[in-house]
Amino acid sequence: MFRKQKLPFARPVSNCYAYRVTFATYSNFIGGDWVGSRSGKTLQTVNPADTREVVAQYPASASEDARQAIEAAKAAYTGWAATTPVARGRVLSKASQVLETRKAQLAELLTREEGKTLAESTGEVQRAIDIFRFFGGISYTLGGQTIPHDLPNNLLYTVRQPLGVVGLITPWNFPVAIPAWKLAPALVSGNAVVIKPASQAPALTFELAKALQEAGLPKGVLNVVAGDGRSVGGELAANPNVVALSFTGSYSVGEQIYQQLARRMARSQMEMGGKNPTIVLADADLDLAATLVAKAGFGLTGQACTATSRAIVERSVLEPFIERLTAKARALKVGNGLVPGVEMGPAVNQQELDGNFDHIKIAQQEGAELVFGGERLSEGDLSRGFFMSPAVVRNVTPQMRIAREEVFGPVVAVVSAENFDDAISIANSLDVGLSASIVTRDVRKAMLYAERIEAGVVKINQISTGLALQAPFGGVKKSSSDSFKEQGAGAIDFYTRIKTVYLDYSV
Repeated sequence: MFRKQKLPFARPVSNCYAYRVTFATYSNFIGGDWVGSRSGKTLQTVNPADTREVVAQYPASASEDARQAIEAAKAAYTGWAATTPVARGRVLSKASQVLETRKAQLAELLTREEGKTLAESTGEVQRAIDIFRFFGGISYTLGGQTIPHDLPNNLLYTVRQPLGVVGLITPWNFPVAIPAWKLAPALVSGNAVVIKPASQAPALTFELAKALQEAGLPKGVLNVVAGDGRSVGGELAANPNVVALSFTGSYSVGEQIYQQLARRMARSQMEMGGKNPTIVLADADLDLAATLVAKAGFGLTGQACTATSRAIVERSVLEPFIERLTAKARALKVGNGLVPGVEMGPAVNQQELDGNFDHIKIAQQEGAELVFGGERLSEGDLSRGFFMSPAVVRNVTPQMRIAREEVFGPVVAVVSAENFDDAISIANSLDVGLSASIVTRDVRKAMLYAERIEAGVVKINQISTGLALQAPFGGVKKSSSDSFKEQGAGAIDFYTRIKTVYLDYSV
């Protein structure tokens, strides 16, 4: 059982929001047409802040629908690959303009289906807009290089060429940003795409397809199939016409897909989460440290693969840091993300909510102490959603499950360290390494940290969440297949192959 107490938990905010009795209906986007699943079955999504509201209905697709989409992509590939990168980039740039006109509408839809606050959703939609604009610009530089030859009257150069039909599998927690940062480089490189969005929140992927269709993307170049992960995702992984697949999700699913792709030597890109630390050294500004950990641990309801899940704090400042972090957690306003002033929305579903509570309960059984939060919030309108108060857990040792397993919720485990070296050792002790942050005034230790930390993204005096779209992103160890990076100009590498051309013009 969880601890019962009279403390004023993170302040709930009433919904003040009448649930909708109408909902959107989406069809699969295959070969430029909007079609239902062959079985005729459908699935629905509900608002995690108010489960009375059905947000949208989708086809419950299976492997035969995925095969139809793959065939459509295969048929469209040759024509799209033959267009110039600049022509492809113009389509992306036009799509960014279409999305810009719908930003407010799309942000509200995202909040209703996934649960994050309207401010967070608006930022995510803007991110998708910017990504399409960025890769529209990249199209002007997309190409190979000329290399000096060792013989006269010879030319040696490389060209970039697309791969063919590419599969994309995306998660629910960033339902427009992640599809955008996979789609944009795939399309501008000249590939045809089949994307399977997460069944928990597919709406924004279909809205991206609408924008690209309006921007002039040829039929069949993009195909969107909603449905069961095992059958649709399994078909994308097994179908020989899919030459590459980019996946973001859990390690258990990603590892299985990786093995399927490896057996047929298809190209793979796997991003699979982490257990991200923020190290707080004794010389740190503790107010800043508490602010950064609270934002990175409780923002987005902790449902980000780069969220701070472990705060590793030098023992000499442990108590004042916990006091400050607890105060930040207590002050957070929890509620429906559409309500002004709300700072943290619900968990995306009952399963995620229960998982958060299970991790806290197990931590307590192992000897950790729940300092604050970790309670189901069910006052008034909050009873209709998957709400909890943000949790701070102390007396956590590196061996405990809560210090080793990704919680994926607003739960921060506080681990004490004796010194800088001990903190680094604790941070690196796991088999994942995605994002890692440190708070310190010591430039030397900050630089040593950047060298020694085993993570793909390193933050210094910044939150562990938040990424620059123009910079490469990806993890190490079991956080990633550690082969190709996402985002930035380097994202093109996964979606293209290099051909080397030798030309003797002396004859």
